[in-house]
Amino acid sequence: MKSHLDEKFIEAQRERLEALSEQLQNRGAPPGGDNGIPQDQRATGVKDSGEQGASEAGRSRREALGAQSQVTLGAVRRALEKIEEGSYGFSDESDEPIPRARLEAVPQANLTVEEEEDKEQRDRVLGN
Repeated sequence: MKSHLDEKFIEAQRERLEALSEQLQNRGAPPGGDNGIPQDQRATGVKDSGEQGASEAGRSRREALGAQSQVTLGAVRRALEKIEEGSYGFSDESDEPIPRARLEAVPQANLTVEEEEDKEQRDRVLGN
């Protein structure tokens, strides 16, 4: 499979993907190991109802971001594998070339835009 992408572009993408991977992996643990609990609440353990609601909302948001980060991290790892295999820039589904502009916007893209849209629609129908 002859790549439609030049080596310089692929190497730049490798660097972007590695940086993104590191960023996503570091996002998983809150700074200082405090589980996201504000300093004043850790010290006293006291929360009023507003603080508790804000804390729950923050926790839910972190969990959702964490789940999305894991999905993105999987795609980043797959894209790095594809660089090693020599198949970066080609769809995992159809082997069709993924346009350079898409890869510039989403370096971890492993499907064409049309295939991604189809997948999202299938996932919505299946409730995923």
